[in-house]
Amino acid sequence: MHLARFPRHFLAHLPTPLERLDRLTKDLGGPEIWIKRDDCTGLSTGGNKTRKLEFLMAEAEAMGADMVMTQGATQSNHARQTAAFAAKLGMKCHILLEDRTGSNDANYNHNGNVLLDHLHGATTEKRGPGLDMNAEMEAVAETFRKAGRKVYTIPGGGSNPTGALGYVNCAFELVSQANDRGLVIDHIATATGSAGTQAGLIVGLKAINAGIPLQGFGVRAPKAKQEDMVFALAQKTAEKLGCSGVVKREDVVADSDYVGAGYGIPREDTLEAIRMFAELEGILLDPVYSGKGAAGLIDYIRKGRYKKGERVVFLHTGGAAALFGYDAVLEGDRARGASQP
Repeated sequence: MHLARFPRHFLAHLPTPLERLDRLTKDLGGPEIWIKRDDCTGLSTGGNKTRKLEFLMAEAEAMGADMVMTQGATQSNHARQTAAFAAKLGMKCHILLEDRTGSNDANYNHNGNVLLDHLHGATTEKRGPGLDMNAEMEAVAETFRKAGRKVYTIPGGGSNPTGALGYVNCAFELVSQANDRGLVIDHIATATGSAGTQAGLIVGLKAINAGIPLQGFGVRAPKAKQEDMVFALAQKTAEKLGCSGVVKREDVVADSDYVGAGYGIPREDTLEAIRMFAELEGILLDPVYSGKGAAGLIDYIRKGRYKKGERVVFLHTGGAAALFGYDAVLEGDRARGASQP
């Protein structure tokens, strides 16, 4: 599969490391746990969206854009990486931020990713919950176009067939790394939200007949809706690549049991996963995506769904910058832990 046919800016730090997590493996007493460090893609603390933006921003330039727009939640990792990519290319960036949590905490609304959005020179607008954010974005983009700007709009999470190419490439990269070290992978697990990461991965894995099942752990939508979104995008991505039909509906698996009260609201098992990765492996997860994905991973191991003798790779989608917007939640969790005997 020849991805070089598509415009691309090679800004990500690739390949990202593939590391064995010895202390976490020992603590859980289950399968051998590995981690694909897509928190290490570079560009404003890294994260999974940088892979997508390599293709999206190249497409924007090819279309003559001088400005990009995107949308996401208040502490959107995608927004931060888009702002950084635009800064690197000298393009204007405007972002719509949706309030999905109802938080009035000053750090949540102004620190973390929001601080970095502005530091990279992006301008932002806020929106309330429940709106069609892509429609909101297109309406604002039209006002910029009428003022003479050439605006390229990027959907939330960078999740369209162009963005998903970044994770087709990641699937190739991961399997190549495993092959080079004789590592047989039994399972891959990752957080799944706007669908582009999981869709791209499953297309890449199926296109090369890797034979590795991919488990998504949902962070927002119910299971059926999440799987339908991923499958629909996987179909469009495969069509773009010229391999229509390579992904079947049964290949797309998501578990939304770890969402909790809603998007961006961490449960106790999310906070436990963040603590475990930080204290055992020196790795920072985020409370929105990777923390919930890791909570699912840990629970699957404890329940024996991933077994001793197997090897499971957790794809880390990044997002540690958001931790600084969740200091009140994290400090409360630490205080509860310190008070226990």
